[in-house]
Amino acid sequence: MDKNSVYRTNIIGGGEVGAISVDMDKRVVHETNSLFWDTKGSDVLGETALPLYGAFVSEEKCQLFGDVSGKKLLEIGCGSGQSLQYLGERHASELWGMDISENQIEKTKQRLTERGLSARLICSPMEEECGIPGDYFDFVYSIYAIGWATDLEGTFRRIAAYLKKDGAFIFSWSHPIHKCVAAENNRLVFKKCYFDESWYSASLDGSTLALSDRKLSTYVNALAKAGFVIEEMIEESDEDMMQSRSGDFAQKAKMLPVTFVIKARKR
Repeated sequence: MDKNSVYRTNIIGGGEVGAISVDMDKRVVHETNSLFWDTKGSDVLGETALPLYGAFVSEEKCQLFGDVSGKKLLEIGCGSGQSLQYLGERHASELWGMDISENQIEKTKQRLTERGLSARLICSPMEEECGIPGDYFDFVYSIYAIGWATDLEGTFRRIAAYLKKDGAFIFSWSHPIHKCVAAENNRLVFKKCYFDESWYSASLDGSTLALSDRKLSTYVNALAKAGFVIEEMIEESDEDMMQSRSGDFAQKAKMLPVTFVIKARKR
């Protein structure tokens, strides 16, 4: 990944950071981001997991999964296992998880074992063939992980292949407009062009990550190309959840979406 001289502003984790535009090299991006999550990722960005889809959006309010008892579920980007635990405790019949970080996989194993749960866990980039069965799952889901994909259309095609016919794909990520706007002195200020989907590298607390901020239409069109039909999309922040928070971020969430969630069905 060759850095060029273009410096830019991006919004990561609710805060404004400096970044450098880079040429996307899939192998290097995977190496960079796996190292990030092996080391400081959770400490720097925290861990978003069910029942939360992200800031101010919850499964308990949205009920996108419904009753998962007896269902087979696969998580893309399982992190340290909180979402798998949440669904396992709701009597899913099989839990599977994938993550690019060996460290996160080990955390998931430990968490689930301590709680009497088990899952089949695979360390792999989400874009690659890794032995996950096809036409098998009732749900595939991803909580704040799908945006790390280097090949969004290819990832969605793989996810469609994993699902049974009429199976559901549920995922959340930072809303693209949120990634462009910063709160400054009780005002919202655009810091980045919404249409800029180029890759960038940013340093957080001494650790480096690589990302691209995609337009909402990019996600929608990639789902359509993979054969999905969107059933529901959520952009609104929960008013009750916002009332419990103060500061610039909560004020920002009252003015524009900071998280989006999509539920799509395999045709």
